[in-house]
Amino acid sequence: MPCSPAPLAPCRLLLLLLLLPALRLAPAPIPAASRQGRTLILLDVNGKSPARVTSERFLSLQLDPSIVHDGWLDFLSSRRLVTLARGLAPAFLRFAGKRTDFLHFQNLKNPAKSRGPGPGPDYYLKNYEDDIVRSDIALDKQKGCKIAQHPDTMLELQREKAAQMHLVLLKEQFSNTYSNLTLTARSLDKLYNFADCSGLHLIFALNALRRNANNSWNSSNALSLIKYSASKKYNISWELGNEPNNYRMLMGRTLNGTQLGKDYVQLKELLQLIRMYARASLYGPNIGRPRKNVVALLDGFMKVAGSAVDAVTWQHYYIDGRVAKVTDFLKTRLLDTLSDQIRKIQKVVNSYTPGKKIWLEGVGAASAGASSNLSDSFAAGFLWLNTLGMLASRGIDVVMRHSFFDHGHNHLVDQNFNPLPDYWLSLLYKRLIGPKVLAVHVAGLQRKPRPGKVIRDKLRIYAHCTSYHNHNYIRGSITLYIINLHRSRKKIKLVGTLRDRLVHQYILQPHGKEGLHARSVELNGQLLVMADDESLPDLKPRPLRPGRTLVIPPLTMSFYVVKNVNAPACRYR
Repeated sequence: MPCSPAPLAPCRLLLLLLLLPALRLAPAPIPAASRQGRTLILLDVNGKSPARVTSERFLSLQLDPSIVHDGWLDFLSSRRLVTLARGLAPAFLRFAGKRTDFLHFQNLKNPAKSRGPGPGPDYYLKNYEDDIVRSDIALDKQKGCKIAQHPDTMLELQREKAAQMHLVLLKEQFSNTYSNLTLTARSLDKLYNFADCSGLHLIFALNALRRNANNSWNSSNALSLIKYSASKKYNISWELGNEPNNYRMLMGRTLNGTQLGKDYVQLKELLQLIRMYARASLYGPNIGRPRKNVVALLDGFMKVAGSAVDAVTWQHYYIDGRVAKVTDFLKTRLLDTLSDQIRKIQKVVNSYTPGKKIWLEGVGAASAGASSNLSDSFAAGFLWLNTLGMLASRGIDVVMRHSFFDHGHNHLVDQNFNPLPDYWLSLLYKRLIGPKVLAVHVAGLQRKPRPGKVIRDKLRIYAHCTSYHNHNYIRGSITLYIINLHRSRKKIKLVGTLRDRLVHQYILQPHGKEGLHARSVELNGQLLVMADDESLPDLKPRPLRPGRTLVIPPLTMSFYVVKNVNAPACRYR
């Protein structure tokens, strides 16, 4: 019966006695039930055996043939560029892009260039081109790696030229009308010199749109390039074409998967006739986003040439750079679009050649030339790091970032040869992350799902064995990398295998007042910059005492090396 308002004390005592047994049996609240923003996440890793193993060159690079058009190819011998590229070795360097299928090889060292006479508008261009020739002559005298130190005035003229050409390239891109490009033997020499001096393995994509009357591939110009490369003993792997599913839009020519497969078999047989490339690797078909028609093209290709290629390749861009907003880079739904593409590609490949390696080539935050002050900003790093983590955990062997250096805004290095935020992120990844992927176990990561609502994680956690090339850490150590898309900090408690271990913390945050738009990065509060053209800065960790809770700041990317775990999966290569 209900208690009257007056004698409250006896009623309270009676209620307490009735509830006491239930209180005794109730379990203690777990940390995950804390208030939002203070959720404690329990994290452990399976260090007994790797869940996946990627290539040693997992994070690789791409250069777009547009650098032939805008003149930047002549500056690949820059000491600073080589230093930056070496920082990301070992890696592949894929020379390919939309202009791949408009590229014509010319076996000449220095084709004649027309210039106007006197000190008119072409006077400065003449001086600029003479500087290039003098630089080439000086490089020819060097033995081994050919490295140049270009004067500031020469670089400034090149930047002006590239800015003008950038407008031309954008006009071509938006109108889908591309002009032909000529790659000279000297230009190929410069490209290979850059790759070789940087510790990168060159993959050259040949023009697939040179066609015979019956629509079969015309290999005559490609054969000229291959024979020249063989005469120079260049160690190159090969591809044929770029995004063949777009050929109808580019040239009004349709190429189905069966014909493309025959073309690849033809290229394979051609390479086998040349001693230097008899065992060279061949990759393809570098299709675009796997929509229905593209999946059909891949299916036809795999029937004919699945056994001819060493890895099956495709490419992915998350958003249209012309309409991108900074908030787009924080959307978990956008981050997850890659997952479905992986599933579609793997389904086709495994139906013909189970276990065949799959590569993601030409990946970038945004397409259509990318987005100014977004694709080259700190915000783009969330997409890039999640791409690396998702691909590795799903068994994709290699991912190639488009682009290391060129026009547009998807690149890792700008036209002043300064590293952008995604470069520093890539460098940290290379220094800390090994090829062995480990399974992550978490508790308290998600709220209880509501009916009809999909819970998408804004806290992404991946784990690998620490890189064997990093001599600061003994084998058996584990590296975690974490993306926090929340606008509040998150706390993580290491348990199980990781409990009470010494941890080294590396937190990347934007520098300055621009926030997510920043083009400079801080590591543990220190601005990352190159001190000179020949060396990269030390990436110094912040040691955390054993057992300390990890506090992940909002809107950050971070790496944590858990030292001396002696994880069986990580002891041996």
